Order: sequence, then structure tokens, then C-alpha cells
Amino acid sequence: MEYRKLGQTGVDVSVICLGTMTWGSQNSEAEAHAQLDYALDHGVNFIDTAEGYPVTPVAAETTGKTEEYIGSWIAGRGRRDDFVLASKVAGPSRDPIRKFRGGNNHLDRRNIELAVDGSLQRLRTDYIDLYQVHWPDRKVPVFGARGLSDLADPVDAAPIEETLKTLSDLVRAGKVRHIGVSNETPWGVSEYLRLARERGWTRIASIQNAYNLLNRQFEVGLSEFALREQVGLLAYSPLAGGNLTGKYLGGVIPAGSRRAVAHQFVRYDAPKQAEASARYVAIAHAFGLDPATLALAFVNAQAFVTANIIGATSLDQLRVAVASADVTLPPEALTAIERVHAELPDPCP
Repeated sequence: MEYRKLGQTGVDVSVICLGTMTWGSQNSEAEAHAQLDYALDHGVNFIDTAEGYPVTPVAAETTGKTEEYIGSWIAGRGRRDDFVLASKVAGPSRDPIRKFRGGNNHLDRRNIELAVDGSLQRLRTDYIDLYQVHWPDRKVPVFGARGLSDLADPVDAAPIEETLKTLSDLVRAGKVRHIGVSNETPWGVSEYLRLARERGWTRIASIQNAYNLLNRQFEVGLSEFALREQVGLLAYSPLAGGNLTGKYLGGVIPAGSRRAVAHQFVRYDAPKQAEASARYVAIAHAFGLDPATLALAFVNAQAFVTANIIGATSLDQLRVAVASADVTLPPEALTAIERVHAELPDPCP
């Protein structure tokens, strides 16, 4: 397993980060514990979760289950110091099913402090290594939206200044060790960095955004921040919701798959997605690789990537994902990938 620095924190994290978004819905508590055991036993020391998980599918009665499963594993195994634990505070709810803290959950001091205390209780730990803002409070193009045509922020949106000051205070209090952002834009990242520099507040260590062969938008703008400012990418959705495995080609929807249970993930329902996915799958087969391995190894190879957040609903899927850390794609495969990208750039932004 390869390890990389988490921003400027001095913390080493595995290039493969274990994502947990399905635990509590598609995965049982026993299955979650088995994944944690396997991951840590094979060099993974980075676990990512959120107060809003699971989301496959979204359901009010399961929200928070993922953190509870991690907490019961920590209580039973006693291995808290063996890994870096990341979680997230949810911004204003964008779905009608879940209402965090009564639905008025802007990224202000009250909400962030309530959120972190709730996560600590569910996780059964007294600190979170990396605490992230799950998505911005202001209006931004997230989860597949493209561009910003007007400034229509909610009138009660919390400014980044209040969000960062609160997060910095949590670090000083010892509840949180490091902080990061998710689903952010170049402007948002620059604001967090500017305020930290000018006010002496805690600096963000990471950016968790989508990045995969079907969506390489991070390379435009944010990759320079990642490299120059040492605020690396924690890449989520490296398999583009499973599309890059090839299992959905031909319109097939396997029972129990994400497409079968989580209908809110529409960013990969794009006109050119199937064509691009088929071509990437063909490249994998031409080089004797599992399509998932090709897609994951591509993400692992990027200099601006700190960690690749993989998700699995079975141990077989987890084994493939963890093993991708040891795969180096041949130059000819990378050339073939770039040829497809040039012809079908970012079909699923």
C-alpha cells in the first residue's frame, strides 16, 4: 500500500480510502465490520464517512447508521489509533426526506457544533481526524450541475468565515484534528485558504470532489490548488457510480446494484456515458485488466490525488479496489485513455 501526506498536516494516509456510503442500507453491520477488518489488515488506514450516510437509498430512518456501525466496530476492536477517521457535516438539506437538525442546518456555529457532537457519539470516539464540510452553504454547481449563471445564495446562508472559524475552534478544542471541504469550487477553496492565512485559523487539508474517467473536471482549476497549496483531492466516485465496471452496459441493471436502489444519482445518466464507459472497458480488456482496476489505477496515478475513496458492497469488490493500489497502468493504456477523453471529454461532469 502506498501512503501520501494529508495536506500539510504531516499525517500519512493510504492512497486507498475506504468509503462507507452503503453501510446501513445495502450493507449490514456485520458486513461493514468485515470490510473494516479486511481494509485495515491490507494496509488501508483511511476511513471516510458522514453524518448523512447511508444514501443508497436516502431514508430518514437509516440516516446516521453508517457512523453507528463504525462506532460499534471501534468499541469492539479497540483499534481507534490504527486509522485516520474522516466524517462530514451536512449543509442545507437538498432532499425532502431528511431534515438535519430540523431542516435549518446551515453551516453556522450552532449546526456544526451539534453535528460534530452527534458524530462523535455515534462513532464512539472523542476525536475525528478529518472533519469536512459535506457541501457548501452557498449556491454552487454540485452533484452534476455545470456552471453558475447567477448569485442566488440563501439569505440565511452561513458565510465561509463563520464556518471556518467554528471548525478552527473545534480543532483547538480537540474534537477535530484537521479539516477539509467537499464538493467545492476553486473560488470556495481560495476563500478557505485566504481566511486561514489572514486570520491565523486552521488550514483546510483536503478537497473531496468527484473524479473519474467520465468526470475529470477537477483537472480544470482545482488541480492547481491541490498541487500548489498542498490541498489534495480525496476522489470520490472513482468508478462513476459503477458505470466504469461495465456492469450496466447494454442497459442491464443488476439486482441490488446502486442503480437499482439509489435513483437519486442521475449525474451519470448522460447521453455519452454508455459510449465512453464501453470504450474504457474495452481498453481494460485489451490490456488484460479488470475494468474496475483500470479506472481505479488511473485515479491513483494522479499527482493531485491524496486518496481514492472506494466503496464496496461485497468483499470481492473491496479486494479488487485495494489491489488497485499496486497496479501501474502501461503507457499504451494511458495513451488509449487520453484518446477517448479527447473524443468524449467529461460526459458526466
